[in-house]
Amino acid sequence: MKISSVQATVHRIPVQVPLLSEPINRELVFVRLDTDQGVTGYGMTSQILRFSVREFINRELGPFIVGKDALDTERLWTEMYTRFNQRGTSGAVMAGISAVDIALWDAKGKYFNQPVWRLLGGNSSRVPAYITFGLPEFDRDQLVEVARQYVKEGQDKLKMVVAAEGSASVAEDVPRVKAVREAIGDKIQLMVDANQLLDYRQALELCYKLEPFDIYWFEEPIFANDVRELAELRRHTRIPISAGQNEGHKWRHRDLIVGGAVDIVQPNVVYVGGYTEAVKVAHMAQAFSLPIANGGGWPHHNAHLHAAVSNGWRVEFHYVMWKASEAIFQNAPWPDKGWVNLTGNPGLGMEPREDVLKDTLQQ
Repeated sequence: MKISSVQATVHRIPVQVPLLSEPINRELVFVRLDTDQGVTGYGMTSQILRFSVREFINRELGPFIVGKDALDTERLWTEMYTRFNQRGTSGAVMAGISAVDIALWDAKGKYFNQPVWRLLGGNSSRVPAYITFGLPEFDRDQLVEVARQYVKEGQDKLKMVVAAEGSASVAEDVPRVKAVREAIGDKIQLMVDANQLLDYRQALELCYKLEPFDIYWFEEPIFANDVRELAELRRHTRIPISAGQNEGHKWRHRDLIVGGAVDIVQPNVVYVGGYTEAVKVAHMAQAFSLPIANGGGWPHHNAHLHAAVSNGWRVEFHYVMWKASEAIFQNAPWPDKGWVNLTGNPGLGMEPREDVLKDTLQQ
């Protein structure tokens, strides 16, 4: 099954968030990969350097793989990486490879009439899911209201953002977390995410102050996922540390794992290099008896990775990215009382909404 064309486009998806008057826009790069047998695969990556990623795919990566066999995902990944990323960097190159690799696996699944999660390993079609509800745009009362609503719906795992303004917001983080914990009770898992916005001292101070609220994990607390500082933080807090959602290949995850920096490994297929690379990270984590838990959103693609492997532990339904993905794909799975169920439909089991893609196109 030869690749006949690859096209990347950029889209801006407006997401209306409960309790907020203005929508939050989420940009993404969408990839359509056609083959000579009429099978089309769809992939995507997120907003970072989106126009550079689009041009990289359309001008270099796509033409490089046209004419090659779409079923040879391992060989194609190695050739793309070797040709365009000889010095092992991340950024636009790995985002582009991620989007194309996802499209290749979607096409591969359709060709073999199997879901991607089964081709990657086939551990379970039902995987745990959590909701990232606690957006920085919410005030305390709004945080409490949204959290209570999800608990009422039967969701048992919730995550909120801290350090939204770096160190300037840390003093406010404690009462925000406290308010949410008191509102949801002690039986609901509550996680926090600092998105790498704190230095070591600030992160340690926040850990000490949040420990009484039974935080299930603290995601990416320190600038640039510094391995040495994350490992030191782990030694001084009872809160488990997770990281890796934006890391661009398995070697960075290797450093986090071997360096003792994380309790939970967080590859994201739209950043790490697609499924071909993400499944290697998952297996590496398993060798160290560590679970993987999706961070960085885009649940409908990451769920296939978690369903594939036995240490697939948590899929993140980040409200904005969840709804943006749901807007452009038909038949997208949803979280139901702490779980997400994948079907046996071939490929990713989703087809694009062409009208939405047309309406949200960015030049």
